[in-house]
Amino acid sequence: MFEKMQRRDLLRLSPLALAATVGHVSVAEAQPETHATSAVYNVHDFGAKGDGKTVDTPAVNKAIAAVAAAGGGTLVFPAGTYLCFTIHLLSYVDLYLSRGCTIQAADSPKMGDATGYNGGMYDAAEPNEPWTPYQDFGHNHWRNSLFYAEKQHDFSILGPGLIFGKGLSHGIDHEVRGGYSVYRAEQAGVGNKALAFKNCRNVLLRDFSILKGGHFALLATGVDNLTIDNLIVDTDRDGFDIDCCRNVRVSNCTVNAPWDDGICPKSSYALGYQRPTENVTIANNFVTGGYELGSVVSGAWKRFADDAPVPRQGRIKCGTESNGGFRNITITGNVIELSKGISLETSDGALLEDIAITANTLRETIDAPLFLRLNRRNRGPKETMRPGTLRRVVISDIVSHNAAASTASIFSGVPGNVIEDVKLSNCYFGHEGLPKRMRVRWGTTFEPMPDWRGVHVPELESDYPELLRFGPTPCHGFFVRHLRNLEMAHVEIAPEAEDPRPAFWLEDVHRADFFAITAPRQNNFSLHSVSDFRLGWSRAAKDAEIAQADEQVL
Repeated sequence: MFEKMQRRDLLRLSPLALAATVGHVSVAEAQPETHATSAVYNVHDFGAKGDGKTVDTPAVNKAIAAVAAAGGGTLVFPAGTYLCFTIHLLSYVDLYLSRGCTIQAADSPKMGDATGYNGGMYDAAEPNEPWTPYQDFGHNHWRNSLFYAEKQHDFSILGPGLIFGKGLSHGIDHEVRGGYSVYRAEQAGVGNKALAFKNCRNVLLRDFSILKGGHFALLATGVDNLTIDNLIVDTDRDGFDIDCCRNVRVSNCTVNAPWDDGICPKSSYALGYQRPTENVTIANNFVTGGYELGSVVSGAWKRFADDAPVPRQGRIKCGTESNGGFRNITITGNVIELSKGISLETSDGALLEDIAITANTLRETIDAPLFLRLNRRNRGPKETMRPGTLRRVVISDIVSHNAAASTASIFSGVPGNVIEDVKLSNCYFGHEGLPKRMRVRWGTTFEPMPDWRGVHVPELESDYPELLRFGPTPCHGFFVRHLRNLEMAHVEIAPEAEDPRPAFWLEDVHRADFFAITAPRQNNFSLHSVSDFRLGWSRAAKDAEIAQADEQVL
């Protein structure tokens, strides 16, 4: 007990005090009996050079193994550039990346190269049969990463240093991003993740930065008690993928992910069984897809030009991998800019329930602020498939400014499987108004906006759940379909330019209450197969109470 208490006390030291202890422990002292008095180690004492030329992987892995054998401790990386392939993290070993320290992913082998950089390669991607068909390539493998841990516990990466995934693949072999080399992710010896953890517990990531994290800056699968705090991530695919994890806190982070999702809870079948992601708090983060790769870590904050061919994803999203489900998720206090909005998606038979989305601000969203989707892609073993659920969702105190207007926020189930129990309150949704041009999926190609009166929103029951795949909507606030029990109170829809479309489109909606709704006064409620509808004390339309409306406009 005394030894573990001392170790925790060491982690509380300031960076200056911690750095002052570096250099006082030799390799010979890394023995279990000295752990009580020698819990901090210097990676240089194990042969690491940090010169940016020497491949330091053997020395780093030797150091981690020695510290673990000594009963645990903190391994300090002083300032320098440590060129590495796969680093194996172990229980009770904390890595401290000092200011000025860079852990740089060594170059992956090019196509046809079987030797790699200076003879080194990343660990091979392990087989994951028979589960590989049920999620994308990246979700089936963990070992082909810069940092890797499996079945480990009580470890951390701390400190103000940088993890630079220069030699990692982002999983797409036909694009060049930021001038970096492109590697084919499926080739043996290629690394495609900065951090990958599988079946671990009690993991802490704090204070460091990640530049160019590969397919995933972090892939955490089956990790319990995970804390991610005060990271800066500036990357070319996903930021944090939190898959089949429990008891997770993501807070105070900055994530720039223009080409993919920023913070993304998932619940895939990669572990070979259905495991929900639950008890997750995503709080006080800045999430964006609008800045050039590298400019956030450097502090330059260079926005992409308006016509840059970049999808500007960068959002907070639950899904799309959704076999195990999502429970007890709180998304609060986040700033979301120049990206897609907040999405809740269940497509593979998952239960998605008990979600709170509160006190978030969104600015210049490229599609719509909110997307709730329940459909039936059903990517998983047939014997495990079931109708999914999306229910008990509370959304409040949202401010959204200058969103695109070709599509409204969409809440959509499918025929015979409806979303249930959604409440919105105290929200402001401002958008640009009916555009003369609309942004189409995956880029900056524009095409004329069709006449909204003839717009039909497809069901897309078994498709990949993506808001922009539905195309433009015949309303500019909320398109709601296949939903039971909806409440909206003190919600304002505020187009900057005139928009003749109704603010709300309701289709196959049962029991809907609207109270104190504000929108430009016109025909604002288009009702189609709606029952038990009530509207009161609103500036958007006159009070109404309707038992059944097959086709009605208010």
